[in-house]
Amino acid sequence: MKAILARKILMTRIFDEDGMQIPVTLVKLENNIVTQIKNLQKDGYEAIQIGAGEKKRLNKAEAGHIKKADIKIKPKVLYEIKNKGDNYELGQALTSEQFKEEEIVNVTGVSKGKGFAGTVKRHNFHLGPKTHGSHNYRQPGSIGATYPERVIKGRRMAGHMGNARVTVKNLEIIKINQETNEMMLRGAIPGPKNTSVLIWSHNEN
Repeated sequence: MKAILARKILMTRIFDEDGMQIPVTLVKLENNIVTQIKNLQKDGYEAIQIGAGEKKRLNKAEAGHIKKADIKIKPKVLYEIKNKGDNYELGQALTSEQFKEEEIVNVTGVSKGKGFAGTVKRHNFHLGPKTHGSHNYRQPGSIGATYPERVIKGRRMAGHMGNARVTVKNLEIIKINQETNEMMLRGAIPGPKNTSVLIWSHNEN
């Protein structure tokens, strides 16, 4: 598995040689470095931790973690990926060279938070009748059951919408700019502007 952290810049469109419109999302590949390698014997599972970006000041816990890894930069984002660390070294820099144009990748990020939402907006429930004096337009209705006389787990109800981890699969890399360290992906990816996303693929070639 290969992966890299990026920052979502904006969504726009480009045109191919035939004049066809292609919707793309532009992402900025920030300084990616391996900050930790976990193994089965010591940690109970195999994973690597990637750090990206740079912040002005680290708290004591972060500073101790980075000092232990013997890394000079101050990463702004830390992301752990369950993966064997055989092909990685502590402090190794990850670049866009591991990806190529027209490659199919997956993007994981946190979707836009939309606050508290009712069942109509959150789960596409039908509206109630608007005639014959009914005022039950957007209420969810009955949520209980005769048996087992409690609310069933997983019942679709009103609640917090968005702000959840989302993975969009099978996005094509349209263009990679090595000079500006930017990448164009076909289609939309989760999250608002300037948020971090993980671009990953199981294809090692």
